[in-house]
Formats: sequence, C-alpha cells, structure tokens
Amino acid sequence: MAKEKIIIFDTTLRDGEQAAGTRLGAREKLEIARQLARLKVDVIEAGFPASSPEDFEAVRLISEQIEGPVICGLTRAIEQDIETCQKAMAKAKRFRIHTGIGVSEIHIAGKFADDKYGKTMGQKQATILKMAVEAVKHTAKYTDDIEFYAEDSGRADRAFLYEILEAVIDAGATTVNIPDTTGYSIPEQYGALIRDIRANVPNIDKAVISVHCHDDLGMAVANSLAGVKNGARQIEGTINGVGERAGNAAIEEAVMAIHTRRDFFEEVETGINTREFYRTSHMVADLLGMPVPANKAIVGRNAFAHSSGIHVDGFLKKRETYEIMRPESIGLAESRVVLTARTGRHGLRHRLKDMGYTLSKEELDKTYERFLAVADKKKEVFNEDLAAIISDEIHLIEQTYELLHLHVVIDTDTAPKASVKVRFADKTIQADATGDGPVDAAYEAIREATGQSPKLESYSIRAVTGGKEALGEATVRISEDGRSFVGRGISTDIIEASARAYIDAINRMVAAQEKGEQPKEKPEV
Repeated sequence: MAKEKIIIFDTTLRDGEQAAGTRLGAREKLEIARQLARLKVDVIEAGFPASSPEDFEAVRLISEQIEGPVICGLTRAIEQDIETCQKAMAKAKRFRIHTGIGVSEIHIAGKFADDKYGKTMGQKQATILKMAVEAVKHTAKYTDDIEFYAEDSGRADRAFLYEILEAVIDAGATTVNIPDTTGYSIPEQYGALIRDIRANVPNIDKAVISVHCHDDLGMAVANSLAGVKNGARQIEGTINGVGERAGNAAIEEAVMAIHTRRDFFEEVETGINTREFYRTSHMVADLLGMPVPANKAIVGRNAFAHSSGIHVDGFLKKRETYEIMRPESIGLAESRVVLTARTGRHGLRHRLKDMGYTLSKEELDKTYERFLAVADKKKEVFNEDLAAIISDEIHLIEQTYELLHLHVVIDTDTAPKASVKVRFADKTIQADATGDGPVDAAYEAIREATGQSPKLESYSIRAVTGGKEALGEATVRISEDGRSFVGRGISTDIIEASARAYIDAINRMVAAQEKGEQPKEKPEV
C-alpha cells in the first residue's frame, strides 16, 4: 500500500522566535533557513512581514535565497498585511500566504469586543466569517497556495468552526490549520476534533488539514500525532519545540516518532532527512540563546548516553536492549575530530561545515582568529564553543560601540574599579567607574563611555562547556522606552563576557532606535 506523505511545516522562524527572551536578525534567520532546507522540511514559515521592517527583510532574503521548501509568510485577516506579505515573498520560487483569525468565543469576545463587530456573539461570528472569507479571496489574487488558521480551534464552538472552514475552503484555502493555540487539548480530544472536521465539513477533501499544537500541558507532540492518526496530513512545529510560553510541537520528536514507529504509523511517511536533526537542533539553540536540555528527547546530549551499570551491560551486549533509534539516524557520529590550537584553518572550516555554517572568507578569518585565542586557553574546543564564537563574532548587528579594553581591579577593602576603552565612530573613549561588584563596575564604566543608561532587567552567566577552562556566556536584558533588548557575550573570563553582552545589548538598542522600529502585535496561532 502506497503511503501518504505528511507535510512538515516549520515555524521556528516565526512562532518559535516568539519565545520570550529571543530575537533573531535577518542574517541569523537566513542561516537557519539554509539548514532547514538541508533538513528537507516542506514549508518554512519565514516570519510575519507586516510586524516590522526587520521581519520583512528576513522574509525577503529567505524568499530570494532559499530553494527547495515552500516559503510562507504569516498575516492577519487584513488586506494590508496580505499585501505586505506578498511583496516580501515576490521573488520566491514557491510561496504560501498563511492568513487567519480567532474563532473561539473566548478569542472573539476578547479581540472583537467593540460593538462595530456586532453586539451579540452571533453577530460577531458573522463578522468574523466575512473577514475570513474576504482575506482568503484577497490572498487568492497572489497565490493558489493559501493556508487559513482558525485560531484557538481547540476551544471553538464546533458548529461555527465547521461553518468557517467550509467557507474559507470555498473561497480558495488549500490548507486549513486547526491550532490548539493554548495547549488545552488532550490527544483523545484533539484527535476526535480532526476526525469530526473530516465528517462535518462537506468540502474538506479539497484542503489539507494541518495540526498546530502548543505544549502548555506537555502534549503538543502527542496531540499532533493524534491528529495524524485521524486524517491530518500536515504537522506544524518548531525545532526543539521552541515557541510562545511552553513552546510548540517539537518537529524532531514528531518526525522521529513516525520514523521509528512505522508499525503504528504504517499509512504515512515524511520526506525529512533525519540525519540533519542534531546539527539543526544545536544551531537553533545557539542562535536563539536557548540551550537544549540534556534530557531532551532525540537531540539532548543524554538521549543516546548510558551510565547505569545494568543499562551499559545490556547496551554493550545488544544495542536494541536500551536504544530504539540509532544515533546515526539523527546525525550523531560515534567518532569525532578533536579541535585544538594545532588543528589549523582547514580543520576548523570542515567542522563548521559539519555544523551547518556557511561563512565567507572574511567571516572564516575572523572566526579563526577568535578560535585560536580560545584554543590557547583550552585543551579542547567543542562544538558548543564554536557555536558561541560564531554567535558572538558573526551574527551581530552593526557595532555602534566596540569594547577595545577592559581592566577590573578587585580589593577586599574598597569598591571594585573598572576601566574601559570603547570605540565610537573614529574616536576612542576611556572611562573609569566603581560599582557594587566587578560586573556592576564594568557596566558603570560602559555607561559613562557610551553615554547610554538603559535599565538592566536581568543578567545571567553560564558555562558553554564543562571544565575550569570553559567559555562563559553572559546574557543580559536591558530596557528603554518600554522596549527590551537582549545581548550576549562570550569569553573564558566571565567579567569580559559580561561586558561584551552589555555592549551587544546597547548596540541592539541603538540600532533599533536608529531604524525607528515600532513592533506590531503578532497574532498567536
């Protein structure tokens, strides 16, 4: 029996980026999109072009440079959003516009409370239905690949949900997205929802049913797979399950469940190159600044690790005793090249290529210079170190301020003192300051040198790898005028890492101010 293909719709660059404390620039989104193409996802939701100039630019770049997957942009059921989305994807070889609206009574009452949408729930639903149909018809002027999201389908009135799905399919929608926006459903319930849609929407055979599940109760993947068992043929999710609140369905988990349990999902298959999962996961984790938990299914560092004596004995006698998947199936090799200061430029380039990074000669030279500085202080440079170096050196916005020198003096009898030199335009500015601690002193000196005094919202430091010679990665969040910015910095010295992170956050703040960006509300699907 021929198997039906499950379409894999990746929304890491849109819904995934809405995770609190994350932000991707256009170049970073393009790098991830290249890797998603290697993974062979079917659809890349590149962003929400109408939300900001930066998101528009990211979608435009991805549309122009990425081949293979369909490139998709999100819109609200608003003509202006749709127009902007079409312009951003004008040069894509294949593109999809994803439009939609809230359909549950909770969403309608909250988002459309104004009497202009109707005074009763019935009147408001009629307005929502009209807006949805008009949005799909307007989208049909630009493409015949149209996806409609019925936001909060998991809590929607069934009769109204059936009605709006039938109407948008008649209007031209070729994919209907049934989001469990709040992660409220359980698998039996969500599977039944998909089954009932197939039974009660007369023209459902003209559209692909898509599942888009959130993980608030930890069941996003289970709900997605329940949807597949009941007739859905597209899964939407993100790498590592990143996303709003508790995140989205983790694509690597859903795909590997189908791949590993062919006995249960015997009627379907995916076109995913599963051997790209590991490096895709770790690239996304680094660029979003969200480390993969050690116990994360499929891609966590312990997913294929064995330590218990009984387990190790059983594993060595027969691998299948404690492993249901081969590590090679997700791209984990049992052998590796050890990177040291003696490895050389060719070895570094080979490892970076294996990790999925595409660098210009200038970027490679810059990375190699930083690599040597780190390698001189460490016995071995790990992939996590390289990913942190790439993030710190390459994936940066334009540097308005550059930290040239940092000197901190700590004395048990006096307050810590810091001295910094910062480059601004063609000038070098030196400043000195004291603080409650060495990091505070460094930040005070940076404020003095740059003339910028944003509010420090949060600060954290972590070891990128283990051991006393580990790189430290500092993350800071600052705010000014109601907007927040996240900066990151790395060094084997945690004070230097902290200073680099603070300068990075200030540079991001200044760049946004110069662009005059004002964020728009992003619809949560």
